[in-house]
Amino acid sequence: MDFIVAPVVVLIIFKTIYKLFDLVIRRKERMAIIEKIGVSLDHSALNNLRMDLPLSPGFSFNSLKVGCLLIGMGLGLLVGFCFEISLQTSYAGISWVMNAISVAYGASTLLFGGIGLLAAYFIEQRKACDKK
Repeated sequence: MDFIVAPVVVLIIFKTIYKLFDLVIRRKERMAIIEKIGVSLDHSALNNLRMDLPLSPGFSFNSLKVGCLLIGMGLGLLVGFCFEISLQTSYAGISWVMNAISVAYGASTLLFGGIGLLAAYFIEQRKACDKK
């Protein structure tokens, strides 16, 4: 399980830095657009734009994504634990079993975490289709 901690920490750090830069750049772009439009706003041009708004003003799917990811990772750890128990009872004392167990934990955690994110994506798409 130690081999997964370092990449996860690095990914969290890089994503945080990316989001901070993205936030600053978006703010600058929006301010530039507001200054460019100024008082000469033509409301008839805005009526032709199609904007996909979220379900409600403060609604976000982030909690759904995080929840599905954590459920998937929990299931992955559970599957890895079951794999460990089955290997230790069958092949106790063999050196390759420890390597297989560590691979089983990492692989099952990542696999089920990805499945959880896919489930969140499909739920989000279904909600977006129901909205239209």
